[in-house]
Amino acid sequence: MKYLPIENNLFRNNRKNFVLRIKSNAAAIFHANDEFPRSGDQAFIFKQNADFFYLTGIDQEQSILLLYPDCPNSVYKEVLFLRQTDEYIAVWEGHKYTKEEARAVSGIQNVYWLSDYQNILHSIINYADNIYINTNENDRASFTVPYRDLRMLEELKAKYPLHNYERSAPIMRDLRAVKSDIEVQLTQKAISITNDAFKRVLKFTKPGVTEYEIEAEIIHEFIRQRATGHAYSPIIASGKNAIVLHYIDNNQVCNDGDVILFDFGAEYGNYNADMSRSIPVSGRFTKRQRDVYNAVLRVMNAAKEMLVEGTVWNDYHDEVGKVMTGELIDLGLLTKHDVEKQDAKMPAYKKYFMHGTSHHLGIDVHDFASRYKPFEAGNLLTCEPGIYIPAENLGIRLENNILITKGGNIDLMADIPLEADHIEEIMNS
Repeated sequence: MKYLPIENNLFRNNRKNFVLRIKSNAAAIFHANDEFPRSGDQAFIFKQNADFFYLTGIDQEQSILLLYPDCPNSVYKEVLFLRQTDEYIAVWEGHKYTKEEARAVSGIQNVYWLSDYQNILHSIINYADNIYINTNENDRASFTVPYRDLRMLEELKAKYPLHNYERSAPIMRDLRAVKSDIEVQLTQKAISITNDAFKRVLKFTKPGVTEYEIEAEIIHEFIRQRATGHAYSPIIASGKNAIVLHYIDNNQVCNDGDVILFDFGAEYGNYNADMSRSIPVSGRFTKRQRDVYNAVLRVMNAAKEMLVEGTVWNDYHDEVGKVMTGELIDLGLLTKHDVEKQDAKMPAYKKYFMHGTSHHLGIDVHDFASRYKPFEAGNLLTCEPGIYIPAENLGIRLENNILITKGGNIDLMADIPLEADHIEEIMNS
């Protein structure tokens, strides 16, 4: 890992909050992510399971967490199992956690090698009435290959068919949505790195550079500051590419007169930034580009005001849609007649603004949270309106990361250049 050590208070408190919500005499099992093959002799770079990291801070494959607070053997109330290293692994793969290091990172004192897992589990599991299993219940998820938690569930049910099996996911959904101070600090670090990368790009961009050259500037700044890398595949979309919402080819020349839509963010300590900006290749917006840009900015500012405790997800997006509708009419993209005859299920504004305004942000870029629970203090959300005009080869999206607090909200990206004048000033300095 490139990032600096994280205070293990974060993970100890997360485990404490989790076990307070499970049934009595229950054991909970969490697995690290699978390693996925990339080719005949390579695996993709390992990415830890978000829930496992949330509870342990352990950023290593083939790891298991067992939580059994009512265990009759006090040694096994909280146990971490790790892959045991050897000289061969050390030479070919590098360093793996020692037991002492894992204790320091996680705050878990009882650490065993993975080879002890089955024997220890069998010695205590029959004293438990309930077994909590973690599954990926993010409603954005879609799987065709069974992941480790699902495979282990089938094995457990075959061995222990008469236990009562429970879902950890509903508990994790509530816990992960409310960010602690340490989580906010880690996110702010990712945002700070993203800010520096964006300012670097503002000074680098000019007519004739390529999207991939800009991408290279971004990753240079990320790695230079200990980020793991990109939080997600970066979008560097110039001209007509900006109307493709998930454009990631990043292989075109940036031409004079075009606008580049950026959507990128750093990952630091497994926490993510998620930023969108739109800049003129030439360093100056045309009047039309500026008008569209400022319309998006006004929608963004209005939407930010709605991100407060008690706001309901669907109501929020409906209200943002109304603001966007007014801006699109002013831009001449919609008429009042278009709005009067619109289908309520597919409002007219969606022709030019077809995605949602916000999503939760955290260990996952689209973080695990309920769509139906009102926003609460500690929620961290993006705010990202956009206008996409195919006929003009123009796409503008602006996105900041907003923390909801008891006293209102805090824009964690307030220091990142946003106003059109500020963008131009930096590009021409």
